Amino acid sequence: MLRSHKECLKLGLSIVLAAGFALAEQGRINAQPIAKAAAEQEPAPPADQTFTGTKACAACHFDQFMKWKSTPHAKSFELLPEKYQADAKCLPCHTVGFGQPTGFKDIKTSLDLKGTGCEACHGPGSKHEEVAKKYANQKLTPDQEKEVRDSIWKIQPGNACVACHQMQGHHDSSTPPELRTKK
Repeated sequence: MLRSHKECLKLGLSIVLAAGFALAEQGRINAQPIAKAAAEQEPAPPADQTFTGTKACAACHFDQFMKWKSTPHAKSFELLPEKYQADAKCLPCHTVGFGQPTGFKDIKTSLDLKGTGCEACHGPGSKHEEVAKKYANQKLTPDQEKEVRDSIWKIQPGNACVACHQMQGHHDSSTPPELRTKK
């Protein structure tokens, strides 16, 4: 999917914001300007959403789903050795929404939330799915496009990426030594 210059700038801003939040959490920089930029970046989606899983996302975003399916994010759960597939220290980064009421619980009851799926980056999508269904197979007006767009994050603020990627190869983390990447 080709991105417009504006979309690339927003995505770049999201990445910069995530890195900035990480530095702020470490006490290296003042977080207030970063928080202000994040708040101005896009409106917050509706509250009280639930996780829907990658199949629900694929129903409308099939091309993106097929690209994601071939990435390490899609396989992040399977990359865990079996003995760590129920480890609460591993699951926040290797599943969607672990520890949240509608997030990943276990492989038997939350199969569609295993791996680092769409909602790991974009947040829970139940309202987005609800809003978008009204416009299925239609060319959207600018107002409809905004309504659908504002029902989910492009990228969640507050370290959506950095939360899992802050440690290159799991060094200096609680990851068991045998799973850490060798330098």
